[in-house]
Amino acid sequence: MNSSELLPVGRHVAYWRVRRKLSQQVFADRLGRSKSWVDKVERGVRSLDRVSTLRDIAAVLRIDTAVLLGRDAQPAETAGQAEGVDRIRAALSAYEMALARPTAHGTALPADRLARDVEHAWMLFQHARYLQVIAAAPGLLAGVQRLAADGWGRPLLVKAYRLTASLLVKLGETELGWLAADRAMAAATGEPLLVAAVAVQLGQVFRASGRAREAQSATLAAAYRIASADGSPGALSLCGTLLVQAALAAARRGDGRTAADLIDEAAGMAARVGEGHDHHRTAFGPTAVDLARGAAALDLGDASGAVAWHEKTVVRDAWRWLPVEHRAAHLVDAARAYLRADDPARAGRVLADADRMAPAQVRQRPAAREVLAQVARDPRAPASIIQLAATLGVS
Repeated sequence: MNSSELLPVGRHVAYWRVRRKLSQQVFADRLGRSKSWVDKVERGVRSLDRVSTLRDIAAVLRIDTAVLLGRDAQPAETAGQAEGVDRIRAALSAYEMALARPTAHGTALPADRLARDVEHAWMLFQHARYLQVIAAAPGLLAGVQRLAADGWGRPLLVKAYRLTASLLVKLGETELGWLAADRAMAAATGEPLLVAAVAVQLGQVFRASGRAREAQSATLAAAYRIASADGSPGALSLCGTLLVQAALAAARRGDGRTAADLIDEAAGMAARVGEGHDHHRTAFGPTAVDLARGAAALDLGDASGAVAWHEKTVVRDAWRWLPVEHRAAHLVDAARAYLRADDPARAGRVLADADRMAPAQVRQRPAAREVLAQVARDPRAPASIIQLAATLGVS
């Protein structure tokens, strides 16, 4: 037990109240208590022996209850997530295709089962069930790598690597995500559509790691390579998604003209594909393209434009057809836009919507937790967001 754990709770209350720049009167008003009550708590005259009261105080101070009690708070799911990422790293460090001895195939059932498991994992990802995907990924990677070592299932291997890269980007593990995307690209070589599919994740990895120029170059090269393909909905979806990724990279670099041109080009393809499809796990269509317009506007510093695209797009029927993960990720971006537009109340509301829709999107993504912390620090933020930030130990 460290020395801070031995301090009275009232001392911790006083410390965090001063740190949050709250007077005893303001703090008491937010709690619905008297200034005298606060003074007695901080001096240790009055004890805090009700969990509900501790939670209320922690919420106002925007800290975790465990921190208020003088303990280090690390939620069990955070520790489990870190362990899961370590297992994924170990799986990506295996070289089954190069080193493993071929095994007897027997029936095709193992490959069929693996294919179903990979599809199920993608479904979990698109519902933002990140912990479940983290748990499943190491076994899936080992299975598809063994299958590929025997000369089977290259498309399935690529699909598993793509899923892993997407997951790792969400978790903020960009370097490891780059390894997964690189493995996928190596496995896809020689198959233009597979290469194009992998380039989507490669662009995401590059953008997440601050390499917007490389993201734009890689996604544009892949898009133009398949631009003259058969014109099928799948090829159009991949090409359009890659153009969107390139546009977002251009916006990140401050090149608004290029971003607008690329999104307009993608919009033409989206009109041909239509709504409600998910070819190659892209969820590409007119609504997805307009959401990207808002994301580009936000990166270009146009918060009001980003808010306008958000409010225009989420009222469509097609909004509800997008994967849950896609919608919740957009709501986090919308919260950032409202915050930059000096509207923390609406930022808090859309962030709460994202948390109800897909809790892991807000609670497990480092980027989303950062937005949550920014919203919660504003005194005009909704109480529910301040409470959520306190519960998660985000400040």
